[in-house]
Amino acid sequence: MHIAHLLRDESLGLRPLWCEDTMLGREISGVTATDLADPARSVRPGELVLSGLLWWTPDDGPAKAERFVSALRTAGAAALLAGEKTHGGVPDDLVHACRRHAVPVAAVPAHVMFRTITDSVQLRQRGGPGGRPALPEPTRERLDRLLAEGADPAALLDAAFAHLDRPAAYLLTSSGRTVAATTDAVRLPMDGTRVTVPVDVAEAGPYERLRLYLPEPADTPLRELQEIAAILATWQRSGAGRRAAAYEAASALGALLTGGAADPFALRAALLACGLPPQGPYEVITAAPDRSALAEAVAHLRPGGAAVGALPDGTAFAVLAAERPAEQPAESPTEPLAAIWPLVAACDPSRPQHAGTAPRAGGPEDLNGALSRARYALASGRNAAPGTSSVTDAASFTGLAALLTGIPEEVRAAYSHTVLGSLLAADNASSAVLLQTLETFLARDGSWARAAEELHLHVNTVHYRIGRIEQITGRDLSRLDDRLDLRAALLCRGM
Repeated sequence: MHIAHLLRDESLGLRPLWCEDTMLGREISGVTATDLADPARSVRPGELVLSGLLWWTPDDGPAKAERFVSALRTAGAAALLAGEKTHGGVPDDLVHACRRHAVPVAAVPAHVMFRTITDSVQLRQRGGPGGRPALPEPTRERLDRLLAEGADPAALLDAAFAHLDRPAAYLLTSSGRTVAATTDAVRLPMDGTRVTVPVDVAEAGPYERLRLYLPEPADTPLRELQEIAAILATWQRSGAGRRAAAYEAASALGALLTGGAADPFALRAALLACGLPPQGPYEVITAAPDRSALAEAVAHLRPGGAAVGALPDGTAFAVLAAERPAEQPAESPTEPLAAIWPLVAACDPSRPQHAGTAPRAGGPEDLNGALSRARYALASGRNAAPGTSSVTDAASFTGLAALLTGIPEEVRAAYSHTVLGSLLAADNASSAVLLQTLETFLARDGSWARAAEELHLHVNTVHYRIGRIEQITGRDLSRLDDRLDLRAALLCRGM
């Protein structure tokens, strides 16, 4: 790879500050990043040097820049790429020193990450000796232009495989979702010789990893597929800022929904900022512990028309534009989400993922209530089976036992202890007998005869024990409210 190749890469936006034409053909053997004031020991001959200029301050004068560039020349550096982010530009003293020592220098715009440049160099070097890319140069240049223009991955796949008569190729997530495909790839066949090449983005988590998939790779060289995968990695990294902005907008909506009665105009503006319709209906999902898992699941459910963010307490949530008209019966996204959730959760089996859903909200004014119900459903699922990934719908709370699962364990334990009191004494055999009698009596709908039959006791003994329970708890088991209190306390104790 030559310096000219790097400067012509429009996706990097490098700005040459000094370089003679005869130097454009200088070979680049590798790339290293350094902010040492004396980089001689960290630079090998022929390397491209990236520096954020943290070693320099405006008060240093030309001497420090002179020492830095002199060390690069001594080490045999191919060129210097100086970042503009730290100081808002590249110091003139540094440019003058590069001219004196014949070290080509270019400015790296503040928005360009050094990792992107490193990837670009490594990508071209995969082509073998001489730094030639594996892909034909016209194909590579077209892909560079498409990246610079912000093209979508489908356009990148079409351009990447155009010289190979566009074989069916797919960009897939780790959960199997199709992000993009070549134009002629109408369906996703899972048979054939199957070649999969990972799209390597170091910062991508288990739910964000992508792979290039060819069901029938024909004679496509592996080096070309690796280069295409690296281009797709650059595309994925380039969308980080856009994804972060969408996450912030969704989180602002979440803060509005959890902050009490939201101003209708502010709520409308927040929905529009998230790309959601201002009138509804909506579906609401909450999830924990990983927001990325929810984002991937939502992308399966609704590729567009959804906002995924975090509530002030860190809980992940999503608001989706409902697909059915508002006048149709309300329903939750539980069924389709439950089908997708195992695929998503399997991306990281070491961390069980939980989700909570609620019947849809008819309009913006119903979002707060739907969100509260979905949060309670999430808590219920986590409490009921913390070690197993699950989707829990608030509409499934049709009994007292199910409803209580959403209450924090500490609250349930405190309630049970308060209501049952000394009946919970573990070292008291008579307490255990009374608890068993109470559970059986309530389970048999307060029937003395049925409870006595179940316990193999005389009915008078059951009367006596229930009387003792009433004395200890201060409850009257002839009253429905007291029976419900004791039943709830027993359920909380057993969870």
